[in-house]
Order: sequence, then C-alpha cells, then structure tokens
Amino acid sequence: MPIEFISSSNAPKAIGPYSQGTIANGLIYTAGQIALDPATETLVGTTVAEETEQVFKNLRAVLGAAGSDLSKVLKTTVFLSTMNDFAAMNEVYAKAFGDHRPARSTVAAAGLPKGAKVEIEVVAIA
Repeated sequence: MPIEFISSSNAPKAIGPYSQGTIANGLIYTAGQIALDPATETLVGTTVAEETEQVFKNLRAVLGAAGSDLSKVLKTTVFLSTMNDFAAMNEVYAKAFGDHRPARSTVAAAGLPKGAKVEIEVVAIA
C-alpha cells in the first residue's frame, strides 16, 4: 500500500517531523491543525471562535491539496485546552460543516502546541 504525503503552501508548515497529511487506501489523514497563519507561522485570534475559523481555513487547504474538501470528512477529533470553550468552538464547527455531520470526538488536552486553544484533525475520503 503506497502512502502519499500532502503538502500545501496555503496551510502552516509542519512544526515537527510530520506531514500536513497523508493519503492511503483512498483516505486522507490530516495532522492536527491549530490556528497558525501559513504566511507568518503565528497564532491567529484571541478567542477560541477566531482560532477555530483559522483551523478550518488550514484544514480546507490541506484537504484541497489532496483533491478533497470538508464534505468528504468522515471523522474529526477536536482537542480543546478547556471544555469551557466547547460551545464557541461548536458554533464555528457547525457553520463549517453545514448539514454534513462527520463522526466526532472532542477531548480536553492539558496543553496544545504554541498555546493554542483548539486543534482539529480529520479523516476524509480522497
């Protein structure tokens, strides 16, 4: 089974030894995306809602580089620095997916890269 590595200049560069995403067996696995601006590599926004908007921009870029989009997402995992931010994140999340309802897990994490409030990874159809 060959593995293809995804790279998009419209999404933040990996901040470690990993790829923005991979494709295998017709599925795309994205790395967790935080609210980094691809041009400056700095965190965007001061609220979890603003960060979540940027996270979805980054996810769209990675999926787009693989020939996919949010309508083909099967599963998401959302990491929050505090579950107190769930409602604000969920509002942006709902707008991003519209009527599409992928399976989702949401967990509180003790810490996220660069002090982010939210990180989201997805599995999608290629």
